[in-house]
Amino acid sequence: MNTPPVPLPAERIPPGTAEWRSADARRWLAAVPAPWAHPLWATGALAAATVWTMESGPEQPCTTASPCGAEDWLGFAFFAVLLLTFYWLWRQPRLALAGLGGLLAAFLVGGDDAGDVVADPSGLGFTAALAFAAAGLGHRLSAAARQRALAREAAGPVVAPLPDAARGFRRGRVSLVLAALLLASAGYGYWQVTDEIAAYEERAARLVPVTAEVTANRVNDDEVDVLTLDTGSLGTRTVETLYPGDFPVGSRVDVLVDGDWTRLVAEPYDTVDGELLTLAALVAGLGFFANGVDGRSRAERLRRGPLPVLKVLVREGEDDGRVWVYAADDPTGARPLLHFHTLYASDGEEDEEEDADGEGDAREGLRRLGAILKGEEPPAPLREAVLYGVPYAGAELAFVAREDEDDAEVSVECSVTAVKPVVPKLLTGRAPRPERKVPGSPSDGRPAHGRTTPPQRPIQEIAAGMAPTAAPRVWSAHGMSRAVGLCLLAFQGGSIWGIVDDGLSWSWLLLPLTVPWLTKSVSTALGWRVTADRDGVWITGPWRVRHLPWDAVAAVWHKEDGIRIDPVKGERIGLSPTGWSWLERRLGREPHAQRTADELRALLYDQGLRPLEEAGPGQQGMPLGPVLVAVSVVWGTAVLLLL
Repeated sequence: MNTPPVPLPAERIPPGTAEWRSADARRWLAAVPAPWAHPLWATGALAAATVWTMESGPEQPCTTASPCGAEDWLGFAFFAVLLLTFYWLWRQPRLALAGLGGLLAAFLVGGDDAGDVVADPSGLGFTAALAFAAAGLGHRLSAAARQRALAREAAGPVVAPLPDAARGFRRGRVSLVLAALLLASAGYGYWQVTDEIAAYEERAARLVPVTAEVTANRVNDDEVDVLTLDTGSLGTRTVETLYPGDFPVGSRVDVLVDGDWTRLVAEPYDTVDGELLTLAALVAGLGFFANGVDGRSRAERLRRGPLPVLKVLVREGEDDGRVWVYAADDPTGARPLLHFHTLYASDGEEDEEEDADGEGDAREGLRRLGAILKGEEPPAPLREAVLYGVPYAGAELAFVAREDEDDAEVSVECSVTAVKPVVPKLLTGRAPRPERKVPGSPSDGRPAHGRTTPPQRPIQEIAAGMAPTAAPRVWSAHGMSRAVGLCLLAFQGGSIWGIVDDGLSWSWLLLPLTVPWLTKSVSTALGWRVTADRDGVWITGPWRVRHLPWDAVAAVWHKEDGIRIDPVKGERIGLSPTGWSWLERRLGREPHAQRTADELRALLYDQGLRPLEEAGPGQQGMPLGPVLVAVSVVWGTAVLLLL
């Protein structure tokens, strides 16, 4: 049986607070941005266009008329804005729009003619990348506005003031301190660079360039490119260079000589390291500064007046401490809606009562720490909570909830990261897993076997989409699984080739370490099969076909890229890999292995859905492991004897 959520005292729920129901939550989730607007695509397009633009331009050699390393503060500013825009595309959409405008202006100003710049293929590509990124940002902001409107509609007309503890919550201090330190470092780096340039120019103003002949172009013992120059009356000189290809042997160059000090006029100074450090500190400092100002402004808006409120369920994640929000009518925590990180807000009042059993609390804390490290700590409970603020992508929220059943007081938590909807995306956190009893728990009337399993879709939901059949049900390797298997097979063949091709050597020791694992994985990915018939389940693994009667199956579940079947007695049966769940979800598909496990669970619980016929030998499957062993031996022998 599922543990009910930790209730919230009625007096801490503002009168008239509406519950955020699953129907409204699904409409809210449906308003998220389309996949094409994900910042990864805009970042990749902009980065590729920038590289194309840089590589397509003619490479200018270092000359006396056009020395390398000369000050280019416009280019410096361009790259600073470019790096900031990459970051803001993910974190600050409005600032990213401003960054894109700055990039376009700098790009046009940097060319001789704006029309020629845009007409050039690389320039047109860069402009198109900017337009694509801007369209994605506009779409994301529009989606956030739709989510804001839907959340307000779900909350209704009721508003409530922010709890007193949250009113004193401040954000942005750490970011602003770090910004100040980094910007100071950038200022110091800029001063060092300009000071070095000024020192060179002051020295060069007192000297007359001398024409010299390059007599040697080599790399010294310190792996530095150096030129040997014949300066005539001033003798032979050696000077370092960053671009040795611009100064072939026999060419003539202008140099400045002052005692033992020698410089190429075409390469007056090397300030690349200082400029890179300055650029890194400036970009990081401005990024932290923007985060700090944004955090302060968001927190200030949250405190400005009465806020819409929604009753929800929350749970703290097990791995990264983020808070996951669920609909109020989702007591099992099956469908998370959004997530964000929080900090506790305090009203400044300290508890004057001292714990009389501090030593016991310390022992309990150590016990919980040990349980967490061993993976034995139960998942955090679902808790009733009241959200203050309007949830949407990038919003600022606060909520009140009790910590657990034993805590009589409620706590106030405020978000410290932007709200993110829980939808399939390229980079996202994993929702916390509520504990569920596996088949065989006392709740389903079957003998308990003491195992728990990650959260699964409700049996009723799965069974509703299945119809009884007479023929056995067969699930087998599909396109994604076979693609993974073929990639692993190619890697296995290449590994055998690389190890055996050089003849007998110590590297042969790698064969028994890698080939068995690869053979098992390849044969599973290419040929796994699960067949359900009248009497039980046939499981085709890499080496054999196993049969489990229905009464002998305790649980079936999907984990990562594999299917796990727990028998009542004996060892767990695992099939892995059975596909690439991460990529399948990113392509908008339900992982085939997950659907297999879900439907098997439905058959395990609902006898009326089980097939009426027995599976024949052709439906039970055939393991590919022995075949792949033979193929690997033949391949290795061929490489050893014929190549």
